[in-house]
Amino acid sequence: VEQALAAVHFYRRGEQYELVDGRAVMIDEFTGRFMPDRQWQHGMQQAVQAKEGLAISGEGRSLASLSFQRFFRLYPFLAGMTGTARGATRELEQIYGAPVRVVPTHRPVRRKLLPTQVFATDDQRWRAVAESVAQVHASGRPVLVGTRSVAASQRLSAMLTDHGLPHDVLNAVHHQKEAQVIAGAGQRGAISVATNMAGRGTDIKLGPGVHELGGMHVVLTELHAAKRIDEQLIGRCARQGDPGSAQIFVSLDDELLAKHRPFLLTWAKLRYGSRVRSINSPIARAMMRSAQRKAESSAFAARKAILRRDDWLEEVVPGG
Repeated sequence: VEQALAAVHFYRRGEQYELVDGRAVMIDEFTGRFMPDRQWQHGMQQAVQAKEGLAISGEGRSLASLSFQRFFRLYPFLAGMTGTARGATRELEQIYGAPVRVVPTHRPVRRKLLPTQVFATDDQRWRAVAESVAQVHASGRPVLVGTRSVAASQRLSAMLTDHGLPHDVLNAVHHQKEAQVIAGAGQRGAISVATNMAGRGTDIKLGPGVHELGGMHVVLTELHAAKRIDEQLIGRCARQGDPGSAQIFVSLDDELLAKHRPFLLTWAKLRYGSRVRSINSPIARAMMRSAQRKAESSAFAARKAILRRDDWLEEVVPGG
């Protein structure tokens, strides 16, 4: 009964999974891509299948498991390079004993970060995003809009269509045209709506004349559970000395706030719930960042717990 209730209320199509060829396929929250070879355990996969009216598959069984922490520690040497490691310095040093060093950028960063816009409701946020995209599009600059889920990207796509704004959508459902969308995302007047598929290591080249207009503009429609993921998407603009700008739009209805700072959400709803415009308040922006830091702290604690379990297994299990 608990699994059935969880499947109905917490596992949402377009967010945690999508239907592909008659199957419920998991979506990776951090990459925005399908995970066709993975499935939920303890009957959750079957509960989701029943919810969607699909054929019930047999329950899989894990024969062995290995945490990321234990896997990486199998290597005698660890090294890596990323543009967002600075925020994970403490974890990389504590868990893996890997020091973090910041390398200066090849060219000066010319990215402009506009103030975060906070709205009382989800609908207000999406309307503001659509209006912002239309405004930047009118100047000829390309716009990349990042969403946290397939459902959100499709919702925004419908709104942009209603505004008469031509655009491309890149998510797990439309992954076949990924290269085509990325190739055109930096061209003059282009509008691209994407999940995190476009936020990790993607180099978007600016088209002719775009540099003079101010480069690409990136819009984040919601904060992620880790600031690094936000920084990855923001980093799609103003690369290699090019100009560019980015702005974040959030609302009090966001899952991040409800899950990690519910007491602040209650206070904010009482204070700002009747606002119809952006909540132009440093307190509101700090509240959203506080929820994000709490999410990062909880995830770090969970990973440390896994590491402690791994250490215990190595001590007590022969040949572990």
